[in-house]
Amino acid sequence: GGAGLCAALHAADAGKKIKILIVTKSIVGKGGCSRMVQGGYNAVLNSNDSFEKHFMDTLKGGQFINNQDLAWELVNTAPQRIKEMETKYGCFFDRNPDGSIHQKPFAGQSFDRTVHKGDLTGIEIISRLSEQVFRREIDYLDEHRAVELLWDKGETRIVGALLLDIARGEFLIAHSRFTLVCTGGGPTMYKLFAPSLDKSADGISLCYRTGAEMVDMEMVQFHPTGLIVRGSNASGTLIEEGVRGAGAQLFNGLGERFMERYAPDVKERATRDVVSRSSFMEILAGRGTPNGGVFIDASVIGPELVEKNFPGMVERCRDYGFDLAHSRVEVSPTAHFFMGGVRINTHCLTDLEGLYAAGEDTGGVHGANRLGGNGIADSTVFGGIAGDSMANDVIGREFAPFDEKQVEEMIGEAEAPLGREGLDLYPLREELRVSNWDKLGIIRDEKGLQEGLAVIQELKEKMDRVGIVGGKAYNIPWNDWLNLRNLLDVSLMIGWTASERQESRGAHYRSDFPKKNNRDYLKNFFIKRTQGEVKIFDRPVVLNRLRPEDFGFE
Repeated sequence: GGAGLCAALHAADAGKKIKILIVTKSIVGKGGCSRMVQGGYNAVLNSNDSFEKHFMDTLKGGQFINNQDLAWELVNTAPQRIKEMETKYGCFFDRNPDGSIHQKPFAGQSFDRTVHKGDLTGIEIISRLSEQVFRREIDYLDEHRAVELLWDKGETRIVGALLLDIARGEFLIAHSRFTLVCTGGGPTMYKLFAPSLDKSADGISLCYRTGAEMVDMEMVQFHPTGLIVRGSNASGTLIEEGVRGAGAQLFNGLGERFMERYAPDVKERATRDVVSRSSFMEILAGRGTPNGGVFIDASVIGPELVEKNFPGMVERCRDYGFDLAHSRVEVSPTAHFFMGGVRINTHCLTDLEGLYAAGEDTGGVHGANRLGGNGIADSTVFGGIAGDSMANDVIGREFAPFDEKQVEEMIGEAEAPLGREGLDLYPLREELRVSNWDKLGIIRDEKGLQEGLAVIQELKEKMDRVGIVGGKAYNIPWNDWLNLRNLLDVSLMIGWTASERQESRGAHYRSDFPKKNNRDYLKNFFIKRTQGEVKIFDRPVVLNRLRPEDFGFE
């Protein structure tokens, strides 16, 4: 996605003789979540806007637990990246009549700063970035997945990854001086989800198992408007936020515009956590639609305007028999984005020597809730920074040998279900999705969290009894088993830290602790796994630029 492509381009253009390898589970430029970005890219380009305004919006959305240095880096670098993508990489964004870049409104923002290409912004960005990768001496491996990260023999630094060639079913080693994890998270462990089907939180789980420090894992974003398409994997796919930003309204099954109750000042333009939770509460209260959702009505802003400004959304709805421009469409909150992930510094370095991370695999930038439009900005901003950092740090660095015994053990664990008589994988995956939706989802409480964690632990044990038939080449069930292994690890981390945070903040809502508690919980929760032992601990948020009271919040 955006993080990996920008990292490769920045490293390749650093003016140093560097060998770069991109490894993608999909196909370069064709898979992942960056390509699916619809709405746009937040950047300060207008003289009436400012870095301070964007920064404050980001902290307000994140409920003040953001890493402020990372958030400041995001807002300061985003305009540079937009100009770089247009002038150097060939992206072209929508224009105003005077030729300046058009910026549209998004929820949670004090200024209309969302740069876009219609409502299919991600396709423009990823298509142009991948074209530039192909023009440079950058090697890549399509349809290869990372199975584990590798330590050197002395376990002092990360020296690459064990890969699986999906097509051939063969293992190989990517032996590197520096490694960047940027797989793009993807919370596909819920009943409804928006990310592409190839996503399974691979990078987050790899970093966790390797021993990197994780942060804010309780913070999972649910987008308010995922399509409901009965009997289809398309359920959960998004109606982009710009539709609400342009004036679309939400109604419950009784025909009531319910956001007037929950956020009377901003209504549908409230932040994603507020709108998702409000919709979910309407559904739980029995005021949902026939298929268990709510309605979005874009026709109120004018059918012609909808068809002109949101052609991708109109076509997507039409594909499933809905008419977005003229009638109400059933939608539901849908699992969308991890705010949490591996902890990084402003150079994208993790706490493990030799390991960098960027994009949705990382935590800290967005705090408790990501603003729409800050996601693709995060990926490209920090992807570029990672590429610069790695290109600078790699010079003079010698290869450290990896431990071959470690590799043998990893391969053995990965191949364990092959040829084994045992349980069917897919009922386990469905059980996880339903349980997480009910227990670790939009509304949580201690009883539900503990029940959900018990289900996850039970499923992890059952994974050791799953049997996979067939050979190794293009074995989809085997890859789904590897996916589910990762999703179970990440589900555990979500449940652990959600139980620790006994308050409600941003995307994390506890019905047993419904109020925000800055006195006791203006802090981040961390997880670190070393030698099989998991430690969960917290640190106060570093308020080195702005404090909640600067916004008038207690």
